[in-house]
Amino acid sequence: MRRPLEPAQGASGPYRKVLGRHGIRQSMSRKGDCYDNAPMESFFGTLKTELVHRTSFPTREAARRAIFEYVEAFYNRRRRHSGLGFLTPAQAYEQMAGAA
Repeated sequence: MRRPLEPAQGASGPYRKVLGRHGIRQSMSRKGDCYDNAPMESFFGTLKTELVHRTSFPTREAARRAIFEYVEAFYNRRRRHSGLGFLTPAQAYEQMAGAA
C-alpha cells in the first residue's frame, strides 16, 4: 500500500499553506516515532472494514451521515475494545474523567 504523500511533501511549505487556507489542521508524527499515528490508522482501518467497504453510498451526504452514525452510535458507545480492557471508548472516557 502506498502512502498518499511522502513525508517531505507533507511538511512542505506550499502544502501547509493550502491546508491552512481550507482550515485543515495538519497532524504529523514526531520525528522517529513510527507509532505516533498508529491509533488513527487502526481506527480508519476498522471503519473501512466494518462500514465503508460493505456499503454503497448514493451521495456524499449519505456517506457522511452513515459514518457519523457509525462513530457516534456504535463505535464510541457499543463497540468494546480489547485495548481498553473490553470497555467502549465512551466508558473508558468516563472512567478517565472520573479519576481526574
